[in-house]
Amino acid sequence: MLKNDPILHPVAIPQVMINFAANHGIDQDTCLQGTDITEEILQDSEALITRNQEMRLIENLILALPDEPALGFKLGLQYNIATFGIWGFALRTSRTLRDAATRALQYLPLSTAYCRVYRFEDAEHYGLCMDPESIPLHLRQFLLERDMATGLNLMRELSLAGVSISSTELQGKPPEYADLIEKLSGLKPIYNSPRNAMLIKLSNMDKPLPTFDANLVRMLDEQCRLQLERRKTTGLAEQVRKQLLGPLGLVAVLDDVACALALSPRSLRRKLEQEGTSFRSIVEEERRQIALQLLTCSNMILDELAIHIGYTDTASFTRAFRRWMSCSPGEYRKNNSR
Repeated sequence: MLKNDPILHPVAIPQVMINFAANHGIDQDTCLQGTDITEEILQDSEALITRNQEMRLIENLILALPDEPALGFKLGLQYNIATFGIWGFALRTSRTLRDAATRALQYLPLSTAYCRVYRFEDAEHYGLCMDPESIPLHLRQFLLERDMATGLNLMRELSLAGVSISSTELQGKPPEYADLIEKLSGLKPIYNSPRNAMLIKLSNMDKPLPTFDANLVRMLDEQCRLQLERRKTTGLAEQVRKQLLGPLGLVAVLDDVACALALSPRSLRRKLEQEGTSFRSIVEEERRQIALQLLTCSNMILDELAIHIGYTDTASFTRAFRRWMSCSPGEYRKNNSR
């Protein structure tokens, strides 16, 4: 399960997305717009980025490729064991697939996963479930697909002994590109399921992995523990964003967020000022980004859009949008819809 503390991610994660975008004709500047990720950061193999920076990059990718079917799934297939450094190698050196799965969940924040991941067993199968409920709605399908495809890729890479994934289950109706997901994954997902999961026959979970190394397991476990400590960030702005994009929503006021973070409103305001920002700035930044995406990639009417991003009426949203973009929402949609 993901920890509540925001976790920093290595720069290798955005590099995969930037390379993926380049293969689809999207330049680096488009990907990095508004992320504060510089060329210097990208060239530093030890650099770390925040989840908010990664999420902004994801939003830019979705905006740049709105007509690319199964975009999240295709991106997820670009990740492999080596992408994740210590975490990936710790999985590879595990004794069995069961041990690897246990270790993956133990240090899950070191991966790209945004879904809440948990395991289950029945009489025949071992399953890994992915719950996307905590992900902001406008990114939920994309990140569910990315997490699922990444999981499939990693499980297959670990199963060098020939273990295969029995099936995948997905909630909801098949998307328009369901045939493409089947082709990409080599599996026909079972839709309208009660969960999002990938299943492996229970009998395969305890077979020895060919890459098992007992000495490396102990060393890499300790390295994973140290990596978690290093990557934790207590940046309050990140915690505020997590509340606004998660349980509280963009309608939340400063008092609501302060209560959720066990702070007084005065302390929250002061601490954000120390980080060079404000509650209002964070709210407006998130509202603007989501509004741009919905105007570009959806047919949501303005009344619904305004409410979705936390405004009480369309007029208030329109005034704010003109302040952000120097044009009306309708004009922006007309000039940027794809």
